[in-house]
Amino acid sequence: MAAQKFDAVIATPRTGKFNKNHARRVRVQGKIPAVVYGAGLESVAITVDPRVVTKILHSESGHNTIFDLNVEGAPLVKAMIVDWQHEPIKGKLLHIDFKRIAMDKAMRVSVPVQLNGIPAGVKNSGGILDQIMREVEIECLPDDIPGHIDIDVTALELYGAIHVSDLPHSGKLKFLDDEHALVAHVTIIKEEAPAEVIAPVAAEPEVAKKGKGDAAAAAPAADAKADTKKK
Repeated sequence: MAAQKFDAVIATPRTGKFNKNHARRVRVQGKIPAVVYGAGLESVAITVDPRVVTKILHSESGHNTIFDLNVEGAPLVKAMIVDWQHEPIKGKLLHIDFKRIAMDKAMRVSVPVQLNGIPAGVKNSGGILDQIMREVEIECLPDDIPGHIDIDVTALELYGAIHVSDLPHSGKLKFLDDEHALVAHVTIIKEEAPAEVIAPVAAEPEVAKKGKGDAAAAAPAADAKADTKKK
């Protein structure tokens, strides 16, 4: 499935000292600080509308979305989001990193794996579907980056498994993960055996302890009496 298309993202170059006060002033104006780099060109500090970036990040293709970046005073370029920072409490965007993309060069990206359907092993045998890999790494041209990779799991029986080699391959995508890597399987929840209860060892009565001690102490005295009688 092809990545979603968006209108050009408008950006304005930043100038001055790039410190906390500068970033705060940018946010007060309703923008967020950002930087764009890559494609053999110099990095440029810019500001963008956080609402536009949020829309891209929350789209089906997410950060793999390729869009036009229009920086004032510079030629239009293709770009994608490669890093972003959120405010930890309210979740507001604080900073964005954009990367210029050369559309004629293959690139490596991670894309989500989407499992579709209910496996037969879940329906008929009481198993559970366990997804091990939620993303796979691929290499392809920017225009061929899928929003996600779909696979139908309805025929998967109990203990059946899907590996990277079972994902839908095409000449446009090169999978970079080990082809034997486990993506998902239908398994069973094993009931844990109840922990063995070990009864506490009863403490020996104090009287018994004293008795043993008295017997041990009395033994030499008895022996002494016996020796006296012998004499």
